[in-house]
Amino acid sequence: MERLRAVARQQDRPVSELVRRAVDRLLEQMPVMPLPRAARFPTFRGGGVKVAASDLKDVLHETAGSEMPDSSARRAKRPGR
Repeated sequence: MERLRAVARQQDRPVSELVRRAVDRLLEQMPVMPLPRAARFPTFRGGGVKVAASDLKDVLHETAGSEMPDSSARRAKRPGR
């Protein structure tokens, strides 16, 4: 760092300009490589929707009640509700 400051004083330039020029020269010497392609996200095609959008809420409540046999009893036992 001291050497860099001494060179900057000698050339009457700011240190930041010397660093910028050095980086520019370094980048000019490096080969330009294309960026790697981003990985594709996995997709899932589960088929179409079998229920009309207007009926989704009703179907959800019907199936949720049938999959949980004692859902009303559990709600009654929970304190604070």
